[in-house]
Amino acid sequence: MLALFQTMAALPSPPGEERCVADIAIAHLGALGLQVTEDDSGPSVGSTSGNLLCTLDATEARGVPIFLCAHLDTVPPEGPIEPLVAEGVVRNAAGTILGADNKAAVASMLEAIARIVEQDRPHAGVELLLTTKEEVGLLGAKAFDAARLHARVGFVYDQAAPIGDIVLGAPHQRSVDVRFHGRAAHAGMYPEEGRSAIAAAARAVADLRLGRLDDETTANVGVITGGTARNVVPEHCGLVAEARSHDEGKLADLVQEMLDAITFAAGVGECEVETRVLEGSRGYRFKEGDLPVELATRALRSTGHLPRYGLTGGGADANVFNERGLACLNLANGMASIHTPDEHIAVADLESMVDVTLALVDAALHADE
Repeated sequence: MLALFQTMAALPSPPGEERCVADIAIAHLGALGLQVTEDDSGPSVGSTSGNLLCTLDATEARGVPIFLCAHLDTVPPEGPIEPLVAEGVVRNAAGTILGADNKAAVASMLEAIARIVEQDRPHAGVELLLTTKEEVGLLGAKAFDAARLHARVGFVYDQAAPIGDIVLGAPHQRSVDVRFHGRAAHAGMYPEEGRSAIAAAARAVADLRLGRLDDETTANVGVITGGTARNVVPEHCGLVAEARSHDEGKLADLVQEMLDAITFAAGVGECEVETRVLEGSRGYRFKEGDLPVELATRALRSTGHLPRYGLTGGGADANVFNERGLACLNLANGMASIHTPDEHIAVADLESMVDVTLALVDAALHADE
């Protein structure tokens, strides 16, 4: 299983270029005698691969069928990936991401499926779904036809935290795309004739409340682009912002506050401004007594892990499935410092998540007891 993870991690699979990792998963499952179906979402979302679905028919007429989900893509690496094991931890020796997010989950799930088949373990039905382009808006999951899943309860492993963390809720998200239109002029000869779109954007950013606004709300400006040359008053400037909150009412108020600040800054700078608000993933919230939480709690305790319950500020494929009426829970799998050159995961955590997966399958089989 470690070798499988290292092999996948070494292959760059930024959003849209998942084919190489998808082929490894298909070959791994095919060697077990399992059939993998690939949907036709690749061209529509701009990926070299579609979403992969592998179904293990129930061996028992009792219990609750479950689905497992992980994504094949990573954030774009900025260099080569050379997975290296040192002192029981896998890191990238080449100075960019490792790709444990989310290939550690893929590897653990594939190994668990292998043990179910090879050990002829009883189960109530297991489906494995591997998605594309998660890192750029959960696009693969959104394009997947959820009606193909027989299970109504699922689990993703996409929380960078110690094993045992159970995500009870994720925030609602919205993005704000902004384009300021000013007037170009020579910056040395006729600056008074220009209207700086960059200055207007800068004022807007300075007026926005950014960062962690309270314990359930955040805001950020992530990208600014504009200008043509150092001696030209910039005619255009764009920025991309986002807002997140576990409270949908707070989110709506915050987005309006951001739009008001942007409009005011454009007016002061005598610029025109275009804004577009895009709906992101919808948030969700579980209670400790809900079935997926109970199954996860039982599985974690049976494998020696202390369950801990909390919220996250991030999104995952779980958001998509919960919005579509499937109860999908996000579990931490031990990956750390994701999206950075220090990304790493302990070998013991890779192995532990195989045990947790098998325990989930067993808990689902005995869910009615």
